[in-house]
Amino acid sequence: MTSWGIAALCLALPALALDADLIVINAAVRTMDPARPRAEAIAVRAGRIAAAGTNAEIRAHAGPATRIVDAGGRLVLPGFNDAHVHFLSGGFQLSNVDLRDADTPEEFSRRIGAFAARLPSGRWILGGNWDHENWPGSPLPTKEMVDRVASNHPVWIRRLDGHMALAGSSVLRLAGITRDTPDPPGGLIVRDPGGEPTGVLKDAAMDMVSRIVPEATWEEKLAAARAATDYAASLGVTSVHDLSAGTDVGVYQELLVRGELKTRIYAVSPLPAWERLARTGLRAPFGAPMLRVGGLKGFSDGSLGSTTALFFDQYLDEPGSRGLPSDQMLPEGAMLKRVVGADRAGLHVMIHAIGDRANHEVLSIYEQAARENGPRDRRFRIEHAQHVRRRDLPRFANGGVVASVQPYHIIDDGRWAEKRIGAERARTTYPFRQFLDLGVRLAFGSDWTVAPLNPLLGIYAAVTRRTLDGKRPDGWVPEEKISLSEALHAYTAGSAYAEFAEKEKGTLAPGKLADLVILSEDLFVIPPERIDGVRVLLTMVGGEIVFRDGL
Repeated sequence: MTSWGIAALCLALPALALDADLIVINAAVRTMDPARPRAEAIAVRAGRIAAAGTNAEIRAHAGPATRIVDAGGRLVLPGFNDAHVHFLSGGFQLSNVDLRDADTPEEFSRRIGAFAARLPSGRWILGGNWDHENWPGSPLPTKEMVDRVASNHPVWIRRLDGHMALAGSSVLRLAGITRDTPDPPGGLIVRDPGGEPTGVLKDAAMDMVSRIVPEATWEEKLAAARAATDYAASLGVTSVHDLSAGTDVGVYQELLVRGELKTRIYAVSPLPAWERLARTGLRAPFGAPMLRVGGLKGFSDGSLGSTTALFFDQYLDEPGSRGLPSDQMLPEGAMLKRVVGADRAGLHVMIHAIGDRANHEVLSIYEQAARENGPRDRRFRIEHAQHVRRRDLPRFANGGVVASVQPYHIIDDGRWAEKRIGAERARTTYPFRQFLDLGVRLAFGSDWTVAPLNPLLGIYAAVTRRTLDGKRPDGWVPEEKISLSEALHAYTAGSAYAEFAEKEKGTLAPGKLADLVILSEDLFVIPPERIDGVRVLLTMVGGEIVFRDGL
């Protein structure tokens, strides 16, 4: 009998027939289960929730070998499920140069120089996650800023949104990029007034460098995945949807075989490669609770920070530009063909869309695919769903399209977004309240490494919408705030629904996987403004404690 079968048999027996493997007592449990929203204690058996109830009810499940965790009255929630990460990249970034909070060009260069000084000559410098919007006047970086501090290293560092990157002069030479190199479809080579490349490449232009970056070794990938799963456990993240897993699924499988994988992974492949997956006959989602496949991610545009998000109207700070369609949208009709084919094969399609025109066009593609292929539970997703015209909002609900959103971007982008698109267009930016009122399914994620992995920062952002610069204490577009319960639901049950896993996880209901987190403070008691300071004290995956700190 399989382990799933054994678990089901155990849970089908009378409540006291078997002792619990572990119980959590003296807790403020928010189960996210409408049948029993609150409890004092939880019993776990065979990796699943056996019962939720009062302390007395759950103590009755304890036997001589039962482990007991006393929560000390603290808040217990389902494990967080991050619906949008770049997991392996995140693991690598933990050991790469970190430029995210470099607040001046000088600090940007200083950090690169200090990092280069610790590396052997010739070693590539990658990662970065820089954000020029942190700098006075927001100038883009240039190749000279890295050449003078890291002349012995090829430097290729990305902006935090992943849609723009800076190459040092040696990297431009290796890639063959000169003043005569044309912009590729869906991409842009930024040039100085004399026509010389500055080193900044946007979207599809980045591929010219990405293809020459040395491939990480198998052992380096394993180390990065191990770092990522350990880090996720420390933040209470028990499940992730890896939107850039691609061909690295085997890395996660190896960690699983070694008993080192602490995070459940829904591994997503590139949409343009859908036929390769379809030829196997696989239908989404496929796999076991720790590792599943079948999702496909496409791109319709770039990002707001890189001014490559696709809009109907032009950027206010870049007149004449309305952004760039992704090269996956070219030629016209290419994306529709992919989506129709992948959907017909039973695969799960999710497409990145930031600008209002990108969201509009992806919704139209989804509607046509549904018409051609007929009714089924397909759960199309739009990743980010960031800027949406008011008239397009109901189309999410009408088509059953999941809005897979990353709330931390609200408090980050909100510092400067209006200089790009103006206050009026910003009124339907990250429209979480309107989405929920229309019946749209929300799935929360972080977009790590674009934003921090910590779910509590995302929950804080969704509930307060207070920008990082402190200039909007009442929230940016405050009418779009949502409640704490709604935000927690989106980070647990909502994300489980978005990966076809709502019957297995997302709530602490009997029979579901025993993935849970214990927090240092009760989010329902403290002021919302303090949520970002709450810590994770314990993380459990499948009834096993994978992280513990001070409890």
